[in-house]
Amino acid sequence: MSEVVSHSLDVTIMGRSYRVNCAEGERDALLRAVAYLDEKMTEIRDSGRVGGLDRIAVMAALNIAHEFLSSKLGNDVDVGDLRGRITRMQALLEEAIAPQQPLF
Repeated sequence: MSEVVSHSLDVTIMGRSYRVNCAEGERDALLRAVAYLDEKMTEIRDSGRVGGLDRIAVMAALNIAHEFLSSKLGNDVDVGDLRGRITRMQALLEEAIAPQQPLF
């Protein structure tokens, strides 16, 4: 069984810094996911219809899930890779929301 090596990486989402673990070789994919999530969350915040970081994060997650489920997967798409990316995005969302939990 091979060991997965991970490293800590500091990322910024909506102006807030988070330290996340990143598997070796996944840094670029994680940074793309962070940039995409930051873009979606900023769009939602700027719309003025949703307030609070936790609500913005949930709405962004729903929008991203909807985009994913609405897209047609071609034969050249690696579903396992997509599942891994979704799992990593979910972990990012959970890390972003965790500090907010004590506030409610």
